[in-house]
Amino acid sequence: MPVEQKDGRVLLTHPKGSSTEVLLYGATVISWKAGTKPRPEPMERLFVSSKAALDGSKPVRGGIPVVFPCFGAPIHPEHSRLGQHGFARSEVWTFERIVMDNDAGVSVRLTLEPTPRITAKYDRPFHLAFVVTLAEHQLSTDLHVTNTSTSTAFPPDNLEFQALFHNYIRAPSKDVLVFPLQHLQYYDKTEATEEGRTKAKVETRAGVDVRKFTDSVYEDAPQKYEATWPGGGIDINVKKLKDLVVWNPREEAGAKIADMEEGGWDKYICVEPGYVRGFAKVEPGKRWIGQQVLSTIDAERRINQL
Repeated sequence: MPVEQKDGRVLLTHPKGSSTEVLLYGATVISWKAGTKPRPEPMERLFVSSKAALDGSKPVRGGIPVVFPCFGAPIHPEHSRLGQHGFARSEVWTFERIVMDNDAGVSVRLTLEPTPRITAKYDRPFHLAFVVTLAEHQLSTDLHVTNTSTSTAFPPDNLEFQALFHNYIRAPSKDVLVFPLQHLQYYDKTEATEEGRTKAKVETRAGVDVRKFTDSVYEDAPQKYEATWPGGGIDINVKKLKDLVVWNPREEAGAKIADMEEGGWDKYICVEPGYVRGFAKVEPGKRWIGQQVLSTIDAERRINQL
């Protein structure tokens, strides 16, 4: 069966062997296995900590968590009662339907609407849909944000939010380079002072590495990226997610993360497309769609970039 539901999970499989697994809790993708054209044997492309909670008790450390409606600590007045990264990654979503099932790929749609638990901390009308599409060498995730307000007030009752796909890409992190971020403005969240964290820097590196503790937010990025390393890589093509976060805690910060396995920081890089500098705005009755498409690539692509 190309789509199977079991124990709060949805498993998608492709006729050519690739697969992905999504938890209804948080709509978090916890596995994506795919090969490449020259090497078709599927292999795991996402990192999930061996200490991650997969029982719905807390957000998953790894995979692809969905961040909404705030990134990091809330700064918008309407988000003041929310915790780190909002609520989408810590609520149980509803499996709505199979969107597509053919030789090209298989796709499912999950949804989340206000519940009493959500409304107690976020009293805004909304409808979220998360669409996961699996192809032979690709995985795409789409977040649909609808402002369900019926207000006719002027100015309009806009829904203002931040959103991000928190991709934990399985990779030898000391050897990873991310392109093309050179000359972009970014904010370094590892700086010791608030002044340092809020002062824009300019990226000088042709390929960005995470050999030291890295937590950088690139503003107005190109929405097309490569994370590559000897032996492979991932292409990331993005729509409506104007910013990019590159994160790896290294041991310096990773050893302080309770649900991070020992040495886990050596096994992944987070390359996270999002709308996190400022706020996306949706008018009543309108919809916003942020999308990413992850594609497997080969090591030769990296050689050509250097």
